Amino acid sequence: MKVKDIMNTSVKTAKPNTPVRDLVEVMCFNKISGMPVVDDNNNVVGVVSEKDVLRKMFPDISEVAREEGVPDFEKMEKGYSDALGLKASDLMSKLVASASPEMPLMKAVSIMCVQKIRRIPVVEAGKLVGIISLGDVHKAIFANSLKGA
Repeated sequence: MKVKDIMNTSVKTAKPNTPVRDLVEVMCFNKISGMPVVDDNNNVVGVVSEKDVLRKMFPDISEVAREEGVPDFEKMEKGYSDALGLKASDLMSKLVASASPEMPLMKAVSIMCVQKIRRIPVVEAGKLVGIISLGDVHKAIFANSLKGA
């Protein structure tokens, strides 16, 4: 099986200047956990995930180490509003692993597992053409195994 056999070509994307509030809204209403960030030429320049947004709310380990006692988790939760005021470019991961449509599906899965990511953009000639998630892979392999049973 190849990536092109299961990729979703209807990809929700963001631009670097998209407000985080807008991309979180898209993720929540479409039940997706992340999306590619593309420039005006549809080149992938980053990826933003729910985890990126949530991480922005929490201090890094050095901040926690400086605090005496237990960190104020309620205060951290209030920081969510601050994260929503940022732009995609403030949170996105800029080093983006990608797959090609002709790549063997299991190679793409290997990349996702090694990189500890749940989705991977599919790129052809530098342009975004689709996306696959671990869930897509799981469903495709399960469906394929049912055919052989």
